[in-house]
Amino acid sequence: MWQEKDYVKQETITGAVPMLRGERQYSFWDLFLSTSGFAIATWCYTQGAYVAQYLSFRQMLINIFCFNIVWVLIECIPVLFAVRYGIDLWIWLRSVLGIKGVAILATVISLANFGWYAVDSNLFASSMINLVAGFGVQLDPSLWKPLLGVLCVILGTLIALGGPEVIKWTNRFLVTCLLAVGVIVVIICFTAVPLPEINAVQPDTSLYDTALGRFMLSAEGNVAFAFSWSTQALVMPRLARTERSGYWATTLAYGVVAPFFVAAGGIMALAMYAKFGYYESDPTTMLAALAGPGFSLLSLLMVAFANIGTQGTGSYVNCMIVKSGLPQIRYRTLVIIAMFYVSALTIWGWVMDHFGSFISCAAYIQGPIIGMTVVDYLIVKKRRLSFRSVYYLEGHDAYRFTGGFNLVGLGCLLIAFATAIVFVYNPATGTIKSSLFMLTTGSGYTAIAGGLLYWIASLTPLRKYMLRDRADLDVQ
Repeated sequence: MWQEKDYVKQETITGAVPMLRGERQYSFWDLFLSTSGFAIATWCYTQGAYVAQYLSFRQMLINIFCFNIVWVLIECIPVLFAVRYGIDLWIWLRSVLGIKGVAILATVISLANFGWYAVDSNLFASSMINLVAGFGVQLDPSLWKPLLGVLCVILGTLIALGGPEVIKWTNRFLVTCLLAVGVIVVIICFTAVPLPEINAVQPDTSLYDTALGRFMLSAEGNVAFAFSWSTQALVMPRLARTERSGYWATTLAYGVVAPFFVAAGGIMALAMYAKFGYYESDPTTMLAALAGPGFSLLSLLMVAFANIGTQGTGSYVNCMIVKSGLPQIRYRTLVIIAMFYVSALTIWGWVMDHFGSFISCAAYIQGPIIGMTVVDYLIVKKRRLSFRSVYYLEGHDAYRFTGGFNLVGLGCLLIAFATAIVFVYNPATGTIKSSLFMLTTGSGYTAIAGGLLYWIASLTPLRKYMLRDRADLDVQ
């Protein structure tokens, strides 16, 4: 009996079983700090440095905050059902994509998401090598970069194995320190280089021949950055005690805290250019140059602790996503598999070398899912779901659709994905295909198109196929 109860508890916290309100561990601050710890990593500085090269100081701030805040507010609407029913996004998506559709896409998207953590560990390794170099110790990058990168993955894996409770307590201390460090870094930048000098830096015009083109190409990076959280954002809110705390903790972390650190990276990059004539994205190098080697010790918080914490939370979240599609695999097994997979990506280095294309390509899969989820939740299903069918209890097959695939949902996803590449923007080549990109960006188009196509389908005879669960509703 004790073993059975322990197994049920394990499958609730690190599995796909709904969490009852009495089982939920996270207050507003717990979720806010844990989610912020997930969002804050060195890739924020990389993203900020990229945008800073092609925009003026004011344009950069507008681009980073506006596009992130708007899209995060929209994509986090389904947090409300995640908290209300104690389930994550991918359980609900069984009703949008079909049971087998979720199993495949959850795995594919998690494999793509883990690329972020290879970037995370690569940046950790580079920053640590630069940090010790500032104190006169030279490490051979060909040897130490893969070793340090894999070390970051292993330490993050230990946090992930501890589950939500370890993640909560780790981030309570860590993120509080990181937020303070972020403010200190911005102050250091404006102290080392006066604001008028930073504001006077002229953007690089090589990216595109018009100011609008450069602004929207930078926006594409920020929309893709916002979308990168979408399929992961609705896992941890199921641990929240109230819908209000779940929604606002999630949106503030992804929509304000993460963009703040992106902006900090951009400000550092502009300060480096204003003072030394070149852009830099490594926070260790930038702090050492702007404030002296002693201040680069802040990198131990900015890079080392932040990236390890992100590895841990990211491993937990993405293994939970896979488990939503493949519930028969144990959580700890998935975490160990993820450790080897991310380590391999880290050593390979391809994702780091193609960072810009990678985030947009990943967003092109996630965008249609964002659009369809919001439309399905608010308009099509009107916040009502069949729990019996979503957990495929015997005799309740509404979400098996056609051989386990919802052909309407998958069709909307494929059409949005293909038309974006062909007619709007090709992220693999960086080619703008039409003026529509200047209005929506490529990633934004995929979300709008996915949601619009799904809504239009619900107005046709396909509605009956999409709403096979109406006679089996048990969640109102």
